[in-house]
Amino acid sequence: MIVTLTANPSLDRTVALPGPLERGEVQRAVSVRQESGGKGVNVSRALVTSGLETLAVLPGAESDPVLAGLRDEGVPFASLAIHEALRTNVALTEPGGVTTKINEPGPVLAEDAQEALISLLLERSRGASWVVLAGSLPPGVPADFYATVTRRLRNADAGAGVPKIAVDSSGAPLAAAVAGDAIGAASGKPDLLKPNAEELAELAAAAGFSSASTAEELEADPYAAAAAAAAVVRSGVGAVLATLGSKGAVLVTADGAWLATHPPVTAVSTVGAGDSSLAGYLLAASQGAAPADCLRQAVAHGAAAASLPGSTVPAVHQTTPDAVTITALRKD
Repeated sequence: MIVTLTANPSLDRTVALPGPLERGEVQRAVSVRQESGGKGVNVSRALVTSGLETLAVLPGAESDPVLAGLRDEGVPFASLAIHEALRTNVALTEPGGVTTKINEPGPVLAEDAQEALISLLLERSRGASWVVLAGSLPPGVPADFYATVTRRLRNADAGAGVPKIAVDSSGAPLAAAVAGDAIGAASGKPDLLKPNAEELAELAAAAGFSSASTAEELEADPYAAAAAAAAVVRSGVGAVLATLGSKGAVLVTADGAWLATHPPVTAVSTVGAGDSSLAGYLLAASQGAAPADCLRQAVAHGAAAASLPGSTVPAVHQTTPDAVTITALRKD
């Protein structure tokens, strides 16, 4: 069982344009898609399509369109009832996959609701193999929320072992997750981190990595990306799965570093491709695959997602892991 927590879920609307986005002009859409979203929700959606047991934990009223969408897709979930409507995010996609996103902040989650959401997660994650903490945080939630949740999960008396914890976020919540928390820095750090190139560059700088690199430089140089990820691993994170866009992904653990690349695909929408990559990794990990093969499935999932419209998630039979090339790298 893989449990996901999405503190700031959304209704994702994807508007496909017939040509490049023209600012200040009227353009007609080719198509519009709508799916329940948020990073953790997307991971659960992708796992369900491949037949893996999962549960999405999130706030939301029973009548909210996000929860209704999960019911329609057959995605199991446990929700914390709130009165406010969940946010709607809009993505504008151009031919070739260029995507412009407009994300709403989401409803304020008060301190008592935060505690109730954590309690719900602790209750429903007993016996889980992985817990995924993913996405942005809604207004009112402190940046160290994921570090606090990680510590609470590890200190809980679940009676069935402590799940591994993956974090996929950005900005201050991601930085705080890597730093741990004030009560116990080590206990607040994740087993797996999934940054993109921009996030990896920020994390490596915060971890004291001497060779400052931009996102573009990391995408262009997998050895630099592996070295940056290794700096984050040395700070106490278990492993880093860094997605590098069309350049593939790098996985770094304490025992090794690997690059995975996929032949070019015709990109339709990049919305949710990173979430699908994380789902692919977890799918392989749940089957006992070696780290390099977890990376292989991650890249296969991400490539398949990019070739699908909107935030559509691929099933494992729609992915092509045999097309992925794995290269062992030096970490530094």
